[in-house]
Amino acid sequence: KPQGLANTAWAFATLGVLAPQLFDAIARASKKRIGNLKPQGLANIAWAFATLNVRAPEFFDAIAHASEQRIGTFNAQELANTAWAFAIVDTADRCALVKVLSARATEMGLAAF
Repeated sequence: KPQGLANTAWAFATLGVLAPQLFDAIARASKKRIGNLKPQGLANIAWAFATLNVRAPEFFDAIAHASEQRIGTFNAQELANTAWAFAIVDTADRCALVKVLSARATEMGLAAF
């Protein structure tokens, strides 16, 4: 289940435990199911990979694309976590996603933060 993969990545990152083989497996499995992740799952998995400095450019590109598709349903916390994660990693889609995140945050208004 996609949310379980996101939760596992989040748990390891929260503990500060880098497990390269696990994160590679999570990236491969999640990429196939990225369309099934809700905004919280997308934000959490991006945050987890960025927190542990896991480099997975193709996976982050998939997260960026999926996030752009659902940006209208992101809440303030999900926007902030996703923006932070993409500020940490170096990915081709980073600039485009940051623009979309910024537009959504502006649309929501600062009161939501």
